[in-house]
Formats: sequence, C-alpha cells, structure tokens
Amino acid sequence: MKTRKLFLFAISLILFGLTANAQEKKNGKQKKDVVTFTVNMTCDNCKKRIEKNVSWEKGVKDLRVDLEKKAVTITYNPQKTTKEKLKNNN
Repeated sequence: MKTRKLFLFAISLILFGLTANAQEKKNGKQKKDVVTFTVNMTCDNCKKRIEKNVSWEKGVKDLRVDLEKKAVTITYNPQKTTKEKLKNNN
C-alpha cells in the first residue's frame, strides 16, 4: 500500500512537471515586438525590395509596408533579431 502511494505521488510529480514545462515553452514562443521605421521610398519597386529583404530576416513574424506614409511596420521575435538588424535591411 505504501509503495502504491509513493508510485502515484511520483507519477503526479512527473505529470505536473511536464505540464509546467509545456506551458513555459508555449509562452516563450509568443514573445514579439513591433517597430515602425520611416523610410524614403517613392515607388512600388522600393516597396517590393523592402518586402523581399526584410521578410527573409530571421525572427520576422509580420511585415507591413505603407507606400503613402513611407512607413514599414515589422513584428518580430526579439530573441532572434534586433531593431538594428531590421533597420539595416531597409
């Protein structure tokens, strides 16, 4: 009987640990920052070039280029890239 209680206690600790670890990993993936740059673009080719260059940067989750406002808004994972790297790709 004592062995059975000990076994059940050990199983519950293991399951609790696995659940907590899975939750931690899930929350870690949700980290993202948003940055907006003002750029000097005048045509559709400028917009396409920015979309092509920045979208390949590691950690970029979303990219919005507004030609009228001359603005580039980037959603990215700060653990994989930095604002400086993104700005240099513009």
